[in-house]
Amino acid sequence: MNSLNINNLHVSVEGKEILKGVTLSVKTGEVHALMGPNGSGKSTLAHVLLGHPRYKVTSGSITFKDQNILSLTPEARAKLGLFLSFQYPMEVPGVSFTNFLRTAYNNTRREKDNPISAVDFVKMLREKAEMLGLKEEFFRRPVNEGFSGGEKKRSEIFQLAALEPTMAVLDETDSGLDIDALKAVATGINALRSPDRGFLVITHYQRLLNFVKPNFVHVLVDGKIVASGDRRLALTLEEKGYGWISKDEKKVTA
Repeated sequence: MNSLNINNLHVSVEGKEILKGVTLSVKTGEVHALMGPNGSGKSTLAHVLLGHPRYKVTSGSITFKDQNILSLTPEARAKLGLFLSFQYPMEVPGVSFTNFLRTAYNNTRREKDNPISAVDFVKMLREKAEMLGLKEEFFRRPVNEGFSGGEKKRSEIFQLAALEPTMAVLDETDSGLDIDALKAVATGINALRSPDRGFLVITHYQRLLNFVKPNFVHVLVDGKIVASGDRRLALTLEEKGYGWISKDEKKVTA
């Protein structure tokens, strides 16, 4: 099983502890939702998983495919099959989406000595775009340049489809989306669900989970997972907010 295992993870930024003992396991074929208030450490966890140098792991471990990945570069983690969808996708003017994705694809696949040709890659992109309900001009443009907020989030899902990772970490992919864009992003995520792929979906609200049904929901408060359960937990949070969960109470299930 190509699971992602986080064990008693402590992380600091500029001397301030943000994550205070996070333990979580995500298996392929599963969708885990991670919820929590602002400043709880959700995005910190996402960036640590992909090796952002700003964050210092002070104790604990992260293993993926039975490898300790803490000593690996972000590039090496991507080659293992980890993927991060950014909360605020960057624009890259002058770089075509097709060339960007083909370079990433050839550098993350194992058969680097046999890179995919431009013709075959465009054919594959057309198939992925059709699956996600996107028009071909979407990936003919520069990376995210001139994209609306919804288009940028859809571009992240398109990258996920093209790169075919084993484990996808989606950092507030629903942030700032109207209902139509939210449905489009959710449709893309659901189309990419697979027994061979796991998802860690980070979100503030359960509205995305109306469309993407998670197997498990976890609540992160002040750097600790304080509650875990099924989708009913997200509905409880929608009704009651986060205040009813004490950061010091034992993990509960809904």
